[in-house]
Amino acid sequence: MGWGQDVTDISADSLIQTQTSSITLRWYVLFIMCLGYAINIADRYVVTTVMEPMRLDLHLSDSGVAFLTGPPLALFYVTLGIPIAWLADNANRRNILSAALIAWSGMSALCGLSRNYGQFLLARVGVGVGEAGGTPPANSIIADYFPAGRRPMAMAIFALGAPLGAYMGADMAGWVANAYGWRAAFLGLGIPGLILGLVVLMTIREPLRGRLDAAQAPGKPSFAQSMTFLWQHKAAVHVVMAGGVAALWGWGLMWFTPTFLQRTYHLSVGEAGAVVGPIHLIGGSLASVATAWVLAKRKFVDPRRVLWLLGGGVGLATIPSFIAYQTHSLLLARVMFWIFIPAIYFYIGPTMALVQNLAPTKMRATFIAVSLFVPNVFNLIVAPQGVALISDMTAGPAGPDAASLRLALLILAPTGFWAAWHYWAACKTVIADQKAAIGYV
Repeated sequence: MGWGQDVTDISADSLIQTQTSSITLRWYVLFIMCLGYAINIADRYVVTTVMEPMRLDLHLSDSGVAFLTGPPLALFYVTLGIPIAWLADNANRRNILSAALIAWSGMSALCGLSRNYGQFLLARVGVGVGEAGGTPPANSIIADYFPAGRRPMAMAIFALGAPLGAYMGADMAGWVANAYGWRAAFLGLGIPGLILGLVVLMTIREPLRGRLDAAQAPGKPSFAQSMTFLWQHKAAVHVVMAGGVAALWGWGLMWFTPTFLQRTYHLSVGEAGAVVGPIHLIGGSLASVATAWVLAKRKFVDPRRVLWLLGGGVGLATIPSFIAYQTHSLLLARVMFWIFIPAIYFYIGPTMALVQNLAPTKMRATFIAVSLFVPNVFNLIVAPQGVALISDMTAGPAGPDAASLRLALLILAPTGFWAAWHYWAACKTVIADQKAAIGYV
């Protein structure tokens, strides 16, 4: 009998936990997980706001500063994320999440205390190590507080942490950097994460694993068994790739957007942060809330409808993402950003929920880690280094400038259509694959 296909009755302990998990408790857990995700995003992307003053201070090229800020975090994040997630599938997820929050927040503060290239590099590596233990256990915990049909809605709420975190890493960090220097922005984001890590440890209860699923996987699957199950179910492969390529497109473009605004329109670091910060907070939050509201409707229990919504939204938003970097008008760019930037948020939560529903109970954190591995390779390594190398290669004798960066971003923009194709391709087998994983749709 295959993994996840042993359909059993929910145990008595499971029923008791389900009954005692009040609506208030479920939403409290979701709220705390959302805050943790916000700090994760803020600590990761504050570097995009201060990248230009950091580059000038440390006398780096575009590719040099891109390497310092992206790959050191990404290499450790993606390599450690999978083994830590496998541990979360077999150990206490609450403890892992709490330790991760404390670790990456402390290392983010150390980024602000660094005084040279080497110190910043080591601290950035530490951020990546800590963040590797964040999202997979948080996703797995949420899945044991919300049933399968409501996970897309719950994960859309969880994904509100992304626009909140981006706002913190853009507008708030930009203001701090303007007033006190770029290093101070890292210090302002580290302390709240340390506090939240303690809150998770003291107030969140580890739920009974898989208590809301009809199908239970026997024993403890190995990593190889988890990967075999994923690969054999093509909907899971397409959903993972869709989320990865969407991150390459949207978050890859956002990586250099503050620098693009500073160079093209001669804005300060604070002014550039003020352009995109409110869009992250207001537009991203509205997009996430609207997505949660739509997915709460009964007809979206059908995962095919969710996939069509995601593919259509990403595909349509690719057009303004191209125009935003092609135009020489700041006003038109702002308008396009208000359409494009919210779209980089609305797909995050539903994609995570689809991955959860395509994973057997005891493979869930591992599946989430793999679904994070692909986008983080794309948006923390491929996108920053690719855009930076193109910018450096097409720059004139004076070095990288607005024109060279514009060309690099315009080459990246059309990848949104590639992400949309993967969402639509997953529709073919998603019903059968979800039944094989958790026993029902």
